[in-house]
Amino acid sequence: MAGGGLRLSLPPYIHHRDNTSIRPPIIASLSKQGQRFLTSVATTDDPATTARLIRRFVASNSKSVALDAISHLLSPNNNNTSFSRLSPLAFPLYMEISRTSWFNWDVKLTADVIASLHKHQRFDEAQTLVSEVETKLLTRERDLCNFYCNLMDSHSKHQSKQGIYDSYECIKRLHSHSSSVYIKKRSYESLIGSLSVINMPREAESLMVEMKNNGIRPSVFEYRSLSYAYGRLGLFEDMKRVIGLMEDEGFELDVVCANMVLSSLGSHNELKQMVLWLQRIKNSKIPFSIRTYNSVLNHCHTLMSTLEQPKGIKHTSLESLLQNLNTDESTLIHELVEPSVLTESMELTSSELKLDLHGMHLGSAYLILLQWFDYLRVTYATKNHMIPDNVVVVCGIGKHSVVRGESPVKGLVKEMMLQMKSPLKIDRRNVGCFVAHGKVLMNWLNDISS
Repeated sequence: MAGGGLRLSLPPYIHHRDNTSIRPPIIASLSKQGQRFLTSVATTDDPATTARLIRRFVASNSKSVALDAISHLLSPNNNNTSFSRLSPLAFPLYMEISRTSWFNWDVKLTADVIASLHKHQRFDEAQTLVSEVETKLLTRERDLCNFYCNLMDSHSKHQSKQGIYDSYECIKRLHSHSSSVYIKKRSYESLIGSLSVINMPREAESLMVEMKNNGIRPSVFEYRSLSYAYGRLGLFEDMKRVIGLMEDEGFELDVVCANMVLSSLGSHNELKQMVLWLQRIKNSKIPFSIRTYNSVLNHCHTLMSTLEQPKGIKHTSLESLLQNLNTDESTLIHELVEPSVLTESMELTSSELKLDLHGMHLGSAYLILLQWFDYLRVTYATKNHMIPDNVVVVCGIGKHSVVRGESPVKGLVKEMMLQMKSPLKIDRRNVGCFVAHGKVLMNWLNDISS
Protein backbone atom coordinates (compact mmCIF):
# COMPACT_ATOMS: atom_id res chain seq x y z
CA MET A 1 0.00 0.00 0.00
CA ALA A 2 1.36 3.40 -0.93
CA GLY A 3 2.60 5.37 2.04
CA GLY A 4 2.54 2.30 4.33
CA GLY A 5 0.26 1.74 7.31
CA LEU A 6 -3.21 0.35 7.90
CA ARG A 7 -2.14 -3.15 7.03
CA LEU A 8 -4.37 -4.87 9.57
CA SER A 9 -6.18 -7.80 7.98
CA LEU A 10 -9.45 -8.24 9.81
CA PRO A 11 -11.42 -11.45 9.42
CA PRO A 12 -15.13 -10.96 8.75
CA TYR A 13 -16.16 -12.13 12.21
CA ILE A 14 -14.21 -12.41 15.42
CA HIS A 15 -16.00 -13.48 18.59
CA HIS A 16 -14.93 -11.66 21.71
CA ARG A 17 -16.18 -11.82 25.23
CA ASP A 18 -19.27 -9.66 25.59
CA ASN A 19 -19.37 -7.21 28.47
CA THR A 20 -22.88 -6.41 29.59
CA SER A 21 -21.71 -3.80 32.08
CA ILE A 22 -20.91 -1.28 29.36
CA ARG A 23 -23.22 1.63 29.97
CA PRO A 24 -25.24 2.38 26.82
CA PRO A 25 -25.33 5.87 25.43
CA ILE A 26 -28.05 8.11 26.79
CA ILE A 27 -30.99 8.00 24.45
CA ALA A 28 -32.20 11.23 22.89
CA SER A 29 -35.11 12.79 24.78
CA LEU A 30 -38.41 12.69 22.96
CA SER A 31 -40.64 15.73 22.55
CA LYS A 32 -44.39 15.52 23.10
CA GLN A 33 -44.96 15.91 19.37
CA GLY A 34 -42.49 13.11 18.68
CA GLN A 35 -44.17 10.93 21.28
CA ARG A 36 -47.55 11.40 19.59
CA PHE A 37 -46.04 10.73 16.16
CA LEU A 38 -44.36 7.47 17.17
CA THR A 39 -47.48 6.37 19.02
CA SER A 40 -49.55 6.89 15.88
CA VAL A 41 -47.18 5.01 13.55
CA ALA A 42 -46.91 2.20 16.10
CA THR A 43 -50.62 1.51 15.73
CA THR A 44 -50.55 0.84 11.97
CA ASP A 45 -48.94 -1.78 9.78
CA ASP A 46 -50.06 -0.18 6.54
CA PRO A 47 -47.05 1.26 4.61
CA ALA A 48 -49.16 3.92 2.88
CA THR A 49 -50.59 5.15 6.19
CA THR A 50 -47.12 5.18 7.74
CA ALA A 51 -45.73 7.22 4.83
CA ARG A 52 -48.61 9.71 5.16
CA LEU A 53 -48.03 10.07 8.92
CA ILE A 54 -44.33 10.71 8.33
CA ARG A 55 -45.04 13.40 5.70
CA ARG A 56 -47.61 15.09 7.96
CA PHE A 57 -45.28 15.00 10.98
CA VAL A 58 -42.34 16.59 9.15
CA ALA A 59 -44.53 19.18 7.43
CA SER A 60 -46.32 20.30 10.61
CA ASN A 61 -43.42 20.42 13.05
CA SER A 62 -40.25 22.40 13.54
CA LYS A 63 -36.73 21.38 12.61
CA SER A 64 -35.83 20.66 16.25
CA VAL A 65 -38.87 18.39 16.78
CA ALA A 66 -38.19 16.40 13.60
CA LEU A 67 -34.49 15.96 14.38
CA ASP A 68 -35.40 15.04 17.95
CA ALA A 69 -37.60 12.20 16.68
CA ILE A 70 -35.07 10.80 14.23
CA SER A 71 -32.34 10.97 16.88
CA HIS A 72 -34.57 8.83 19.09
CA LEU A 73 -35.05 6.25 16.33
CA LEU A 74 -31.33 6.16 15.54
CA SER A 75 -30.17 5.79 19.14
CA PRO A 76 -28.39 2.46 19.84
CA ASN A 77 -30.26 2.44 23.15
CA ASN A 78 -33.61 2.50 21.37
CA ASN A 79 -33.80 -1.28 21.92
CA ASN A 80 -34.82 -0.57 25.51
CA THR A 81 -37.83 1.60 24.67
CA SER A 82 -41.44 0.87 23.78
CA PHE A 83 -40.75 2.12 20.24
CA SER A 84 -37.80 -0.19 19.54
CA ARG A 85 -39.55 -1.92 16.64
CA LEU A 86 -39.94 1.45 14.89
CA SER A 87 -36.22 2.05 14.41
CA PRO A 88 -36.40 0.98 10.70
CA LEU A 89 -38.55 4.08 10.15
CA ALA A 90 -35.45 6.24 10.62
CA PHE A 91 -34.61 5.93 6.92
CA PRO A 92 -37.98 7.06 5.45
CA LEU A 93 -38.12 9.79 8.10
CA TYR A 94 -34.62 10.90 7.09
CA MET A 95 -35.59 10.97 3.41
CA GLU A 96 -38.63 13.13 4.19
CA ILE A 97 -36.54 15.46 6.35
CA SER A 98 -33.96 15.78 3.57
CA ARG A 99 -36.64 17.28 1.29
CA THR A 100 -37.49 20.16 3.63
CA SER A 101 -36.34 23.73 3.00
CA TRP A 102 -34.56 23.88 6.36
CA PHE A 103 -32.52 20.72 5.94
CA ASN A 104 -28.75 21.14 6.01
CA TRP A 105 -26.84 18.01 5.06
CA ASP A 106 -25.00 16.66 8.08
CA VAL A 107 -22.28 14.03 7.85
CA LYS A 108 -22.97 12.63 11.33
CA LEU A 109 -26.70 12.22 10.80
CA THR A 110 -26.15 10.52 7.45
CA ALA A 111 -23.60 8.16 8.98
CA ASP A 112 -26.06 7.26 11.74
CA VAL A 113 -28.78 6.50 9.17
CA ILE A 114 -26.43 4.28 7.16
CA ALA A 115 -25.39 2.38 10.29
CA SER A 116 -29.07 1.89 11.19
CA LEU A 117 -29.81 0.53 7.71
CA HIS A 118 -26.84 -1.80 8.00
CA LYS A 119 -28.04 -3.01 11.39
CA HIS A 120 -31.41 -3.93 9.87
CA GLN A 121 -29.66 -5.68 6.95
CA ARG A 122 -30.92 -3.18 4.39
CA PHE A 123 -27.53 -3.24 2.70
CA ASP A 124 -28.59 -1.97 -0.74
CA GLU A 125 -30.15 1.19 0.69
CA ALA A 126 -27.13 1.69 2.95
CA GLN A 127 -24.75 1.37 0.00
CA THR A 128 -26.84 3.78 -2.07
CA LEU A 129 -26.45 6.43 0.66
CA VAL A 130 -22.71 5.72 0.93
CA SER A 131 -22.33 6.12 -2.84
CA GLU A 132 -24.23 9.42 -2.77
CA VAL A 133 -21.91 10.75 -0.08
CA GLU A 134 -18.82 9.57 -1.95
CA THR A 135 -20.03 11.40 -5.07
CA LYS A 136 -20.83 14.52 -3.03
CA LEU A 137 -17.40 14.60 -1.36
CA LEU A 138 -15.33 13.12 -4.19
CA THR A 139 -12.94 16.08 -4.49
CA ARG A 140 -12.81 16.83 -0.75
CA GLU A 141 -10.72 14.00 0.65
CA ARG A 142 -10.55 15.39 4.18
CA ASP A 143 -14.35 15.65 4.40
CA LEU A 144 -14.67 12.19 2.86
CA CYS A 145 -12.25 10.80 5.45
CA ASN A 146 -14.30 12.37 8.23
CA PHE A 147 -17.45 10.80 6.79
CA TYR A 148 -15.88 7.32 6.83
CA CYS A 149 -14.66 7.93 10.38
CA ASN A 150 -18.12 9.06 11.48
CA LEU A 151 -19.59 5.99 9.81
CA MET A 152 -17.17 3.72 11.64
CA ASP A 153 -18.08 5.43 14.91
CA SER A 154 -21.80 4.93 14.18
CA HIS A 155 -21.26 1.23 13.43
CA SER A 156 -19.27 0.80 16.64
CA LYS A 157 -22.16 2.20 18.71
CA HIS A 158 -24.33 -0.58 17.29
CA GLN A 159 -21.54 -3.11 18.00
CA SER A 160 -21.47 -3.91 14.26
CA LYS A 161 -18.12 -5.54 13.50
CA GLN A 162 -18.96 -6.06 9.84
CA GLY A 163 -19.97 -2.42 9.45
CA ILE A 164 -16.65 -1.33 10.92
CA TYR A 165 -14.74 -3.64 8.59
CA ASP A 166 -16.62 -2.25 5.56
CA SER A 167 -15.81 1.31 6.60
CA TYR A 168 -12.22 0.30 7.22
CA GLU A 169 -11.91 -0.86 3.61
CA CYS A 170 -13.19 2.53 2.41
CA ILE A 171 -10.71 4.40 4.61
CA LYS A 172 -7.93 2.11 3.44
CA ARG A 173 -8.60 2.97 -0.20
CA LEU A 174 -8.61 6.67 0.58
CA HIS A 175 -5.51 6.29 2.72
CA SER A 176 -3.56 4.54 -0.03
CA HIS A 177 -3.97 7.48 -2.44
CA SER A 178 -3.34 10.29 0.03
CA SER A 179 -0.18 11.92 1.32
CA SER A 180 -2.09 13.89 3.95
CA VAL A 181 -0.79 13.38 7.49
CA TYR A 182 -4.18 14.52 8.77
CA ILE A 183 -5.97 11.72 6.91
CA LYS A 184 -3.54 9.09 8.11
CA LYS A 185 -3.78 10.27 11.73
CA ARG A 186 -7.56 10.65 11.62
CA SER A 187 -7.95 7.19 10.10
CA TYR A 188 -5.82 5.54 12.76
CA GLU A 189 -7.67 7.41 15.51
CA SER A 190 -11.05 6.22 14.24
CA LEU A 191 -9.97 2.62 13.73
CA ILE A 192 -8.37 2.35 17.15
CA GLY A 193 -11.36 4.01 18.83
CA SER A 194 -13.92 1.83 17.05
CA LEU A 195 -12.08 -1.43 17.67
CA SER A 196 -11.80 -0.47 21.32
CA VAL A 197 -15.54 0.21 21.56
CA ILE A 198 -16.38 -3.27 20.25
CA ASN A 199 -13.95 -4.85 22.74
CA MET A 200 -11.09 -5.70 20.38
CA PRO A 201 -8.21 -4.04 22.27
CA ARG A 202 -5.51 -6.45 21.01
CA GLU A 203 -6.28 -5.52 17.41
CA ALA A 204 -6.56 -1.85 18.35
CA GLU A 205 -3.18 -1.93 20.07
CA SER A 206 -1.50 -3.56 17.07
CA LEU A 207 -2.77 -0.63 15.01
CA MET A 208 -1.40 1.83 17.55
CA VAL A 209 2.03 0.17 17.30
CA GLU A 210 1.79 0.42 13.52
CA MET A 211 0.77 4.07 13.86
CA LYS A 212 3.92 4.80 15.87
CA ASN A 213 6.09 2.87 13.41
CA ASN A 214 4.78 5.12 10.64
CA GLY A 215 5.88 8.21 12.53
CA ILE A 216 2.45 9.29 13.78
CA ARG A 217 2.19 9.99 17.50
CA PRO A 218 -1.00 8.68 19.14
CA SER A 219 -3.04 11.21 21.10
CA VAL A 220 -4.44 10.80 24.59
CA PHE A 221 -7.72 9.68 22.92
CA GLU A 222 -6.19 6.48 21.58
CA TYR A 223 -4.60 5.64 24.94
CA ARG A 224 -7.84 6.27 26.81
CA SER A 225 -9.87 4.21 24.35
CA LEU A 226 -7.45 1.30 24.53
CA SER A 227 -7.08 1.26 28.31
CA TYR A 228 -10.86 1.47 28.76
CA ALA A 229 -11.38 -1.46 26.38
CA TYR A 230 -8.95 -3.61 28.36
CA GLY A 231 -10.60 -2.50 31.60
CA ARG A 232 -14.12 -3.34 30.46
CA LEU A 233 -12.94 -6.85 29.64
CA GLY A 234 -11.39 -7.22 33.10
CA LEU A 235 -7.84 -7.24 31.70
CA PHE A 236 -6.60 -4.88 34.39
CA GLU A 237 -2.87 -5.52 33.97
CA ASP A 238 -3.15 -4.53 30.32
CA MET A 239 -5.24 -1.53 31.32
CA LYS A 240 -2.53 -0.35 33.73
CA ARG A 241 0.19 -1.10 31.17
CA VAL A 242 -1.46 1.14 28.57
CA ILE A 243 -1.88 3.92 31.14
CA GLY A 244 1.84 3.56 31.88
CA LEU A 245 2.61 3.89 28.16
CA MET A 246 0.40 6.98 28.03
CA GLU A 247 2.30 8.57 30.90
CA ASP A 248 5.64 7.63 29.29
CA GLU A 249 4.50 9.61 26.24
CA GLY A 250 4.01 12.69 28.39
CA PHE A 251 0.24 12.50 28.85
CA GLU A 252 -0.73 12.91 32.49
CA LEU A 253 -3.39 10.78 34.12
CA ASP A 254 -6.48 13.00 34.24
CA VAL A 255 -9.97 12.78 35.68
CA VAL A 256 -11.44 11.40 32.43
CA CYS A 257 -9.06 8.46 32.34
CA ALA A 258 -9.34 7.95 36.09
CA ASN A 259 -13.13 7.76 35.85
CA MET A 260 -12.83 5.14 33.08
CA VAL A 261 -10.60 3.04 35.32
CA LEU A 262 -13.01 3.34 38.24
CA SER A 263 -15.96 2.37 36.07
CA SER A 264 -14.07 -0.65 34.70
CA LEU A 265 -13.07 -1.86 38.15
CA GLY A 266 -16.60 -1.32 39.43
CA SER A 267 -18.17 -3.33 36.62
CA HIS A 268 -16.12 -6.31 37.82
CA ASN A 269 -16.93 -5.65 41.50
CA GLU A 270 -13.29 -4.80 42.33
CA LEU A 271 -14.24 -2.42 45.16
CA LYS A 272 -10.93 -2.72 47.02
CA GLN A 273 -9.02 -1.85 43.86
CA MET A 274 -11.33 1.15 43.44
CA VAL A 275 -10.31 2.37 46.88
CA LEU A 276 -6.64 2.19 45.88
CA TRP A 277 -7.36 4.09 42.67
CA LEU A 278 -9.23 6.81 44.53
CA GLN A 279 -6.21 7.18 46.78
CA ARG A 280 -3.91 7.39 43.75
CA ILE A 281 -6.16 10.05 42.19
CA LYS A 282 -6.00 12.11 45.37
CA ASN A 283 -2.22 11.73 45.61
CA SER A 284 -1.94 12.88 42.00
CA LYS A 285 -3.94 16.03 42.87
CA ILE A 286 -6.58 15.13 40.29
CA PRO A 287 -9.88 16.78 41.28
CA PHE A 288 -12.92 14.56 41.63
CA SER A 289 -15.97 15.36 39.53
CA ILE A 290 -19.64 14.45 39.46
CA ARG A 291 -18.66 11.79 36.90
CA THR A 292 -16.24 10.37 39.48
CA TYR A 293 -19.15 10.04 41.90
CA ASN A 294 -21.29 8.44 39.18
CA SER A 295 -18.51 6.04 38.14
CA VAL A 296 -18.06 4.79 41.70
CA LEU A 297 -21.57 4.82 43.14
CA ASN A 298 -23.20 3.08 40.17
CA HIS A 299 -21.31 -0.03 41.28
CA CYS A 300 -22.20 0.10 44.98
CA HIS A 301 -24.90 -2.52 44.71
CA THR A 302 -26.16 -2.37 48.30
CA LEU A 303 -26.63 1.38 48.07
CA MET A 304 -28.22 1.24 44.62
CA SER A 305 -30.65 -1.51 45.61
CA THR A 306 -31.82 0.76 48.44
CA LEU A 307 -32.37 3.67 46.07
CA GLU A 308 -34.40 1.50 43.72
CA GLN A 309 -36.94 1.24 46.57
CA PRO A 310 -36.72 4.81 47.94
CA LYS A 311 -39.64 4.34 50.32
CA GLY A 312 -37.20 2.56 52.59
CA ILE A 313 -34.71 5.43 52.74
CA LYS A 314 -34.12 6.47 56.32
CA HIS A 315 -30.63 8.00 56.47
CA THR A 316 -30.37 11.75 56.93
CA SER A 317 -26.62 11.91 57.48
CA LEU A 318 -23.56 10.52 55.78
CA GLU A 319 -22.43 8.87 59.01
CA SER A 320 -25.71 7.00 59.33
CA LEU A 321 -25.43 5.74 55.75
CA LEU A 322 -21.86 4.49 56.17
CA GLN A 323 -22.75 2.61 59.33
CA ASN A 324 -25.42 0.63 57.49
CA LEU A 325 -23.43 -0.43 54.42
CA ASN A 326 -21.14 -3.41 54.11
CA THR A 327 -17.46 -2.79 54.86
CA ASP A 328 -16.27 -2.61 51.25
CA GLU A 329 -18.90 -0.10 50.15
CA SER A 330 -18.55 1.95 53.33
CA THR A 331 -14.76 2.19 52.88
CA LEU A 332 -15.15 3.07 49.21
CA ILE A 333 -17.70 5.82 49.81
CA HIS A 334 -15.68 7.21 52.71
CA GLU A 335 -12.72 7.51 50.34
CA LEU A 336 -14.91 9.03 47.62
CA VAL A 337 -16.50 11.84 49.63
CA GLU A 338 -14.86 15.09 48.57
CA PRO A 339 -16.04 18.52 49.79
CA SER A 340 -15.02 20.20 46.52
CA VAL A 341 -17.64 18.23 44.55
CA LEU A 342 -20.37 19.50 46.87
CA THR A 343 -18.98 23.03 46.71
CA GLU A 344 -19.07 23.03 42.91
CA SER A 345 -22.72 21.95 43.05
CA MET A 346 -23.73 24.86 45.29
CA GLU A 347 -24.38 28.50 44.56
CA LEU A 348 -24.74 31.00 47.41
CA THR A 349 -26.03 34.57 47.27
CA SER A 350 -27.30 36.86 49.99
CA SER A 351 -30.87 35.78 49.32
CA GLU A 352 -30.58 32.19 48.08
CA LEU A 353 -28.71 28.94 48.64
CA LYS A 354 -28.97 26.62 45.62
CA LEU A 355 -27.92 22.98 45.25
CA ASP A 356 -27.84 21.79 41.62
CA LEU A 357 -28.15 18.03 41.03
CA HIS A 358 -27.90 18.16 37.24
CA GLY A 359 -25.65 15.46 35.77
CA MET A 360 -25.91 13.22 38.82
CA HIS A 361 -27.09 9.62 38.77
CA LEU A 362 -29.23 8.37 41.65
CA GLY A 363 -26.35 7.34 43.91
CA SER A 364 -24.54 10.64 43.40
CA ALA A 365 -27.66 12.72 44.05
CA TYR A 366 -28.33 10.81 47.27
CA LEU A 367 -24.76 11.12 48.52
CA ILE A 368 -24.53 14.82 47.65
CA LEU A 369 -27.81 15.48 49.48
CA LEU A 370 -26.46 13.76 52.60
CA GLN A 371 -23.22 15.73 52.32
CA TRP A 372 -25.26 18.89 51.92
CA PHE A 373 -27.36 18.18 55.01
CA ASP A 374 -24.16 17.68 57.02
CA TYR A 375 -22.70 20.88 55.54
CA LEU A 376 -25.78 22.87 56.54
CA ARG A 377 -25.69 21.50 60.09
CA VAL A 378 -22.04 22.46 60.55
CA THR A 379 -22.19 25.79 58.75
CA TYR A 380 -25.43 27.22 60.15
CA ALA A 381 -25.99 25.34 63.40
CA THR A 382 -24.93 28.23 65.64
CA LYS A 383 -25.76 31.08 63.28
CA ASN A 384 -29.19 30.19 62.05
CA HIS A 385 -29.96 33.79 61.19
CA MET A 386 -27.24 33.80 58.49
CA ILE A 387 -28.81 31.17 56.25
CA PRO A 388 -30.47 32.75 53.18
CA ASP A 389 -34.24 33.05 53.19
CA ASN A 390 -34.59 30.81 50.12
CA VAL A 391 -33.14 27.33 49.76
CA VAL A 392 -33.46 25.57 46.40
CA VAL A 393 -32.61 22.06 45.24
CA VAL A 394 -32.52 21.86 41.44
CA CYS A 395 -33.35 18.45 39.94
CA GLY A 396 -34.56 19.38 36.46
CA ILE A 397 -37.79 18.30 34.80
CA GLY A 398 -36.43 15.29 32.95
CA LYS A 399 -35.77 17.09 29.67
CA HIS A 400 -32.83 14.77 28.97
CA SER A 401 -34.21 11.67 30.67
CA VAL A 402 -34.97 8.46 28.80
CA VAL A 403 -38.65 9.32 29.16
CA ARG A 404 -38.99 13.05 28.68
CA GLY A 405 -40.49 14.73 31.74
CA GLU A 406 -39.72 11.85 34.11
CA SER A 407 -36.54 12.66 36.01
CA PRO A 408 -35.32 9.70 38.12
CA VAL A 409 -33.38 12.12 40.35
CA LYS A 410 -36.48 14.26 40.91
CA GLY A 411 -38.45 11.11 41.77
CA LEU A 412 -35.79 10.06 44.28
CA VAL A 413 -35.62 13.50 45.94
CA LYS A 414 -39.40 13.72 46.12
CA GLU A 415 -39.64 10.35 47.88
CA MET A 416 -36.73 11.22 50.21
CA MET A 417 -38.38 14.48 51.24
CA LEU A 418 -41.67 12.67 51.89
CA GLN A 419 -40.05 9.92 53.97
CA MET A 420 -37.99 12.42 55.95
CA LYS A 421 -40.93 14.83 56.41
CA SER A 422 -38.72 17.56 55.00
CA PRO A 423 -39.99 21.11 54.45
CA LEU A 424 -38.49 21.01 50.94
CA LYS A 425 -41.45 20.93 48.55
CA ILE A 426 -41.81 21.05 44.76
CA ASP A 427 -41.80 24.66 43.61
CA ARG A 428 -45.15 25.60 42.06
CA ARG A 429 -43.43 28.00 39.65
CA ASN A 430 -40.72 25.54 38.61
CA VAL A 431 -41.57 21.85 39.01
CA GLY A 432 -37.91 20.92 38.49
CA CYS A 433 -36.99 22.46 41.86
CA PHE A 434 -37.63 21.85 45.56
CA VAL A 435 -37.82 24.93 47.77
CA ALA A 436 -37.96 25.77 51.46
CA HIS A 437 -37.45 28.74 53.75
CA GLY A 438 -33.91 28.69 55.14
CA LYS A 439 -34.75 28.89 58.85
CA VAL A 440 -37.53 26.31 58.52
CA LEU A 441 -35.12 23.92 56.84
CA MET A 442 -32.52 24.42 59.56
CA ASN A 443 -35.07 23.83 62.32
CA TRP A 444 -36.01 20.56 60.62
CA LEU A 445 -32.36 19.48 60.29
CA ASN A 446 -31.73 20.25 63.95
CA ASP A 447 -34.83 18.29 64.98
CA ILE A 448 -33.93 15.13 63.04
CA SER A 449 -30.33 15.18 64.29
CA SER A 450 -31.18 15.64 67.95
